Amino acid sequence: MTEVIRTSAELRDKVAAWKRSGMLVGVVPTMGALHDGHLSLARAAREQSDRVIVTIFVNPMQFNNADDLAKYPRDEAHDLALLDAEGVDVLFAPGVDEVYPEGFASKVSVAGVSEPLEGAMRPGHFDGVATVVSKLFGMTQAGRAFFGEKDWQQLQVVQRLVEDLNIPVRVMGCPTIREPDGLAMSSRNVRLSPEERAAAPVLYAQMQQAAQAIRDGADAGAALATAKAAILAGGFREVEYLELRSIDGFLQVSDLATPARLLAAAWMGDVRLIDNIAV
Repeated sequence: MTEVIRTSAELRDKVAAWKRSGMLVGVVPTMGALHDGHLSLARAAREQSDRVIVTIFVNPMQFNNADDLAKYPRDEAHDLALLDAEGVDVLFAPGVDEVYPEGFASKVSVAGVSEPLEGAMRPGHFDGVATVVSKLFGMTQAGRAFFGEKDWQQLQVVQRLVEDLNIPVRVMGCPTIREPDGLAMSSRNVRLSPEERAAAPVLYAQMQQAAQAIRDGADAGAALATAKAAILAGGFREVEYLELRSIDGFLQVSDLATPARLLAAAWMGDVRLIDNIAV
């Protein structure tokens, strides 16, 4: 049965005992409202670790919109039942005061990869991500950490952070899990109306078409402009970005001379959806 732990001191004792027995500890950091995308990370952690911790912490530091923070879905009882069914050993669910106690005055910032796209659209977001991930790595003392590729830029930020600060954890990127119609699983999807949910898969469909056109030799700028127009015609009210970025260095590119990723963020009604695919 999944044990719920809320303090870092109790978790530290638990993990220390596991490590004395020679066990490898895996961690899956989440903000709760779990879906099969999260559970796929827990399964990967179970396959590649001796003990698995899933963390649930809605991190106020990474929200630059107070309304978005207030609306973020929370259902710990439901999440716990899902984790128990997956054989997760510990749910670490600290309160805000446990993660950011009175007097907390530090911030972790990762330059470069954090600056474009999500970094530009959500100022301070990746500082919040880097800070809380650093905290969670320290609190869990895990040897492996599992992150979904749906948040591709976040994955790059975490990998840079771990490498730069010599944090002894191996970051494992895991494939995006999608609904049968292609929509990337996200905790935000529950906020879509039935009509919006029916229209939302156009984002992934148009990204696939653009990626294929670019592979076939089409001009990247023209292919992305066509895709953007089709996404808007399909019901999205705004496309914040639809860009081709290099795998190495996360630089904006216009061709496939180097391996690249197509990344998008778009608004369906009041819900902001992100996605990315390999090109």
